[in-house]
Amino acid sequence: MILSGKSILSKINKKELEISPLTNEQVQPASVDLRLGDHFVTIDDYNESVITLNEPVAYRKIIPRNERIILPPQTFILATTVETISLPNNVTAFVEGRSSIGRLGLFIQNAGWVDPGFKGQITLELFNANRLPIELTIGRRICQLVFAEVNEEAEPYKGKYLNQRGATSSEIFKDIM
Repeated sequence: MILSGKSILSKINKKELEISPLTNEQVQPASVDLRLGDHFVTIDDYNESVITLNEPVAYRKIIPRNERIILPPQTFILATTVETISLPNNVTAFVEGRSSIGRLGLFIQNAGWVDPGFKGQITLELFNANRLPIELTIGRRICQLVFAEVNEEAEPYKGKYLNQRGATSSEIFKDIM
């Protein structure tokens, strides 16, 4: 069952769910808006000739100017949220782009899913599908988390992205084949 804004606030007040920092304006009828953080990375295509799933990929940091970043057309970057979250073992979350931003051609993902027990900032995958650059402002509400209760308490997430801070590069190479 998807949680309403009231249920989300109730879980936060009972310390069952943590989202920090959080303002009242971020809580929506059935989701919580998250804001764009200040850490960005992209694959270093000057040092990579092919991306493989078996080896680490080189990334380079993108430095914002005046609390803004310009995302050129057809460009992919990783970003982070301002907020850090901590999910209980009976709640999962979906990361969704905000409709108003998607209508401008900015696709926002994070593989879409946050497992029960996850703690950390959310790494966002941003892609400008437009033919024009898009200016992004640090601190702007950029995506939303939709929370759902799982049918029973799950084993908590113990994966490689637990407690991540900042835009975190892919660690697919660590997977057991």
